[in-house]
Amino acid sequence: MQRHAPSATEVLSQLASLGVTGPVLHRMARSIGRNHDLAGELWESGSHGARLLACLVEEPERVTRAQMERWAREFDSWGLVDCACRYLFLYTPHAWKVCVAWSRRKPEFIKRAGFSQMAYLALHDKQADDARFEALLERIEEEARDPRHFVTMAVNWALRQIGKRNLALNRKAIRAAKRIARQDSCAARWVAADALRELNSPAVARRLSAQRAIR
Repeated sequence: MQRHAPSATEVLSQLASLGVTGPVLHRMARSIGRNHDLAGELWESGSHGARLLACLVEEPERVTRAQMERWAREFDSWGLVDCACRYLFLYTPHAWKVCVAWSRRKPEFIKRAGFSQMAYLALHDKQADDARFEALLERIEEEARDPRHFVTMAVNWALRQIGKRNLALNRKAIRAAKRIARQDSCAARWVAADALRELNSPAVARRLSAQRAIR
């Protein structure tokens, strides 16, 4: 039996009555299922909660690069950025291209999206080879001096996640962090110090060594 697709008006009414929380949004998304047309209407409503839900119900295979660019231009919070990257953009064919392109952009939330996407790729793209992540480390070094809070946090996050994929990338991320630490920038020095604290930690070393032993 085909699932009934609610209208955007019905969904907005539900959001207004239930409130916008993570559990509510995920429960609604499971109930609705993937729906490209509804996702577009929810996004166009301009409501923060509706846009979060749009990221959860959109169909990744139908998302074009142009749509991603349109949505990115309207990012207005780190929560919306990370929801879009984690639950939607990560599963499109454009994930790798946009993370590099957006990392070069000036607007704060678009740049954050670039580095958030890098972090999610490091966490979830199990098939990508090390060379792809080494190229991202170069972008991280180049942008680590950006002083804006939401960019700084995402740059740091991407660096740490790449450095925890395996021992080889751990060593390269540590070397990148040490170079970043020498930059004449308070933001860069924080990015490096925080990343090195985790990447050099005994816990990470044990996990990566165990990972290599299994292989």
